[in-house]
Amino acid sequence: MKKSMKVTFFLTLVAAITIWFVSPLVAQDNMQILRDKIKADKKLVVAANMDLTESEAKGFWPVYEEYQKDLSALNQRIGKLIDSYAADYRANTLTDEKAQKLIDELVAIEKADGGLQATYAPKLGKVLPAKKVARYLQIENKIRAALKYELAANIPAVQ
Repeated sequence: MKKSMKVTFFLTLVAAITIWFVSPLVAQDNMQILRDKIKADKKLVVAANMDLTESEAKGFWPVYEEYQKDLSALNQRIGKLIDSYAADYRANTLTDEKAQKLIDELVAIEKADGGLQATYAPKLGKVLPAKKVARYLQIENKIRAALKYELAANIPAVQ
């Protein structure tokens, strides 16, 4: 895949993920379709950038799927956090106590995210050379950084 196509594909993926998090108005059936598409698109981005041999792929993809399952649980927590903040923001009911709960959950999510990388780096190291583990973690970090940027751009500041 050409570099410009990879960048375009990546940006489309980030936009879709942002819509998934920020838009609570999308019907539940449509949300599941969107989630499935995002997962497939992300996998294509990873596959296009990893340059795996056949034997590496056999070991990598099961670990990838396990990692994505754990990331999905974190993403659900992020979605709930955003929903909670959005409800209080719209109703203008965010108190210091509620804000502290949001902060505590955000910090817990960030710790869990780092913990996942610490857990999965050795697992990936058993099936891939270190440079490819680093590349995969870099891809994940770039996707998550772009997602965080998009979320930050679309979520209003605390009042």
